[in-house]
Amino acid sequence: MRGETAVVTAAASEIDQVRAAAALGSSGLVAGDRVALIAGGSPAYLAVALGALRTGVIPVLVNTHLLPAEQDALLADARPSLVLRGAELEDLVAAGAAHPEVAIAPAPLGRPMIYTSGTTGRPKGVWSGVLGEEDAAALLAEEREQWGFQADDVHLVASPLHHSAPLRFAAGTLLAGGTVVLPGHFTAEGFGAAVTAHRPTSAFLVPAHLQRLFAADAPPVPDLSTFRLVAHAGAPCPTRLKERALAAFPEGSVWEFYGSTEAQFTVCSSDDWRARPGTVGRARAGRRLSVDEDGTIWCDTPRHARFVYWDDPDKTATAWRGDACTVGDLGRLDDDGYLFLEGRRSDLVITGGVNVYPLEVERALLDHPRVHEAAVFGVPDERWGQRVCAAVVGELSTADVHAWLADRLAPYKRPKTVVVVDALPRNSMGKVSRSRLGVELGLE
Repeated sequence: MRGETAVVTAAASEIDQVRAAAALGSSGLVAGDRVALIAGGSPAYLAVALGALRTGVIPVLVNTHLLPAEQDALLADARPSLVLRGAELEDLVAAGAAHPEVAIAPAPLGRPMIYTSGTTGRPKGVWSGVLGEEDAAALLAEEREQWGFQADDVHLVASPLHHSAPLRFAAGTLLAGGTVVLPGHFTAEGFGAAVTAHRPTSAFLVPAHLQRLFAADAPPVPDLSTFRLVAHAGAPCPTRLKERALAAFPEGSVWEFYGSTEAQFTVCSSDDWRARPGTVGRARAGRRLSVDEDGTIWCDTPRHARFVYWDDPDKTATAWRGDACTVGDLGRLDDDGYLFLEGRRSDLVITGGVNVYPLEVERALLDHPRVHEAAVFGVPDERWGQRVCAAVVGELSTADVHAWLADRLAPYKRPKTVVVVDALPRNSMGKVSRSRLGVELGLE
């Protein structure tokens, strides 16, 4: 985390949210309209996003790391009534002070519109529409009950606010009367400094953050005793890394959840994971999980948490069966209802007519004591259709990798190509895009 740290109190943000809502209203925006936000995380970003949502205006959160042409394509698809870039968010909040105050709802009247990563095709907007007051209250209550947001919380933001989970945790804290700390771009040194200076009680992290925090060459780990909640998601967490996090943070504070831009499915406490290493937990309150004959995960979802894909009824239809939705992930449920992920259908590698699930191979690789990170993916191959490949971060050779897997995986599952790299290419959320690895590593 670098740059100047901003501290946002609930009281100050409430004033700015009202001003943002007033300015949006004076610009002619009404419930159901969309305002696109293209800016880094800031107090104004939180104010505009929440001020919009509390009047039923839906913010479209655009990834600032996208190229201008990619941003333009999303804007053309979303058709927002207003686009705010960079300092224009601060200008909007300031301008709102000159307008009469408007009433804003106690709870957001919707969820932001966020575009999926597009790893399986053109990015699609996830649209939840405008919620009625009853559904809005239910959505807010669900988050507050699940994560225990309260007025004395200090939430440390570690990821860009244009992603769903970072904004959701920050917003939940502010709406409960708490404080949000925005230190900027994540580094282990910056995280430690922010923890020492602000004594946060909660944070949302992805495994890549934990890797950097606990790396051998990282600064000394700060005093983490003030945390009551450390939630992580976004990618599978290697067993050794999870155990390190459980040991470093206060007992019971580490929670994992499984979800996506579209929906939230499970939660997993520290004790749940210790009892069943590798699980991502059981269904959240008000939800029911099932796995069909193909291994696809489905989740019965309450009315207030449903979605469609923007302007794509066909994709929406494939995502829903009655009250149950899927995002195409694969998994299994044990007898007690705990979910274990097997991968994404879109990541599936079909080699020689046989299915290989990258997550299974990655787990075998991560069991090696000198492997820090691993990503398994497929590339086109004339003989096999797809060739199983692996990118590995660690202190070992490709021969070491092949030897390690020889008695751990069936021959068809073993990567035919192994590349040892210094770091895995990631997006701004810390996720590895398997569909892009072949190109980025020069294998196709």
